[in-house]
Amino acid sequence: MLRTAASPVARSLWALSLLVGGAIGPGAVQARGPLSTFEASISVAQLPRQGQQTYRLIHQGGPFPYDKDGMVFGNRERQLPPMRRGYYREYTVKTPWARHRGARRIVCGGEQRTRPDACYYTSDHYSSFKRIVEQ
Repeated sequence: MLRTAASPVARSLWALSLLVGGAIGPGAVQARGPLSTFEASISVAQLPRQGQQTYRLIHQGGPFPYDKDGMVFGNRERQLPPMRRGYYREYTVKTPWARHRGARRIVCGGEQRTRPDACYYTSDHYSSFKRIVEQ
């Protein structure tokens, strides 16, 4: 195979694509990462009933039914925008048929717990998130 030298612009674009987590070129697939996972949104009214209850409790300051509610969420999966440690807190959205906490959570970020900058809903235990919007 004949290899040709790439232009400086092409090399820069390639390097940038690695930082973003994807590849540039025909048929390229964008990797899942913090820049693309929170584009989807869900309104408070679209949350399951238990999610709406949890969202109200967050803004009221509790009381929360689970001991782990309000604990720091580390964002280890890097599905949410990167912030300093302690910025995000997680809250359980009860799953009626589950004997444990289930997979549904609301994760909120901000300095004031009852007035978060943003909240996100996951129904699959942090694999994906939707930003919660009030409408």
